[in-house]
Amino acid sequence: MEVGDRVQDFELDDQDGKTRSLSEFLEKGPIVLFFYPAAMTKGCTVESCHFRDLGREFGELGAQRVGISMDKVEKQRQFSDKHGFDYPLLSDPDGVVARSFGVKRAVNLLKVKRHTFVIGTDGRVVAAFKSETNMNSHADGALEFLRSI
Repeated sequence: MEVGDRVQDFELDDQDGKTRSLSEFLEKGPIVLFFYPAAMTKGCTVESCHFRDLGREFGELGAQRVGISMDKVEKQRQFSDKHGFDYPLLSDPDGVVARSFGVKRAVNLLKVKRHTFVIGTDGRVVAAFKSETNMNSHADGALEFLRSI
């Protein structure tokens, strides 16, 4: 998935088992959708907590944060409860959505690549951030991008 590409609507369950869709989120404004390899791991915790800690700033810009991994709903719930996340964590256990974004790994050890996509209300990718090692760069980059438009 590259800047300018249109994202196909999808449905996945969130950490509470509620089915959520891309179109539902887009009705409320742009989305910062971040893929992370595995809930409850060190790097993913740092990244997800940074997105949590910047919640006010994203909210002021009308942007929603949505995390997504191949973890099952129960693990997403544990992850969210443990760290007090105030945004949805979507469960993509079969990697269908990850594959459509081009972030599914061939080897399942880490499952998905760490990527973040800013999706405009028209369903198009307007920015993308890719770093496997700088956990804060995704939220910081997305926030900087949103402030610039």
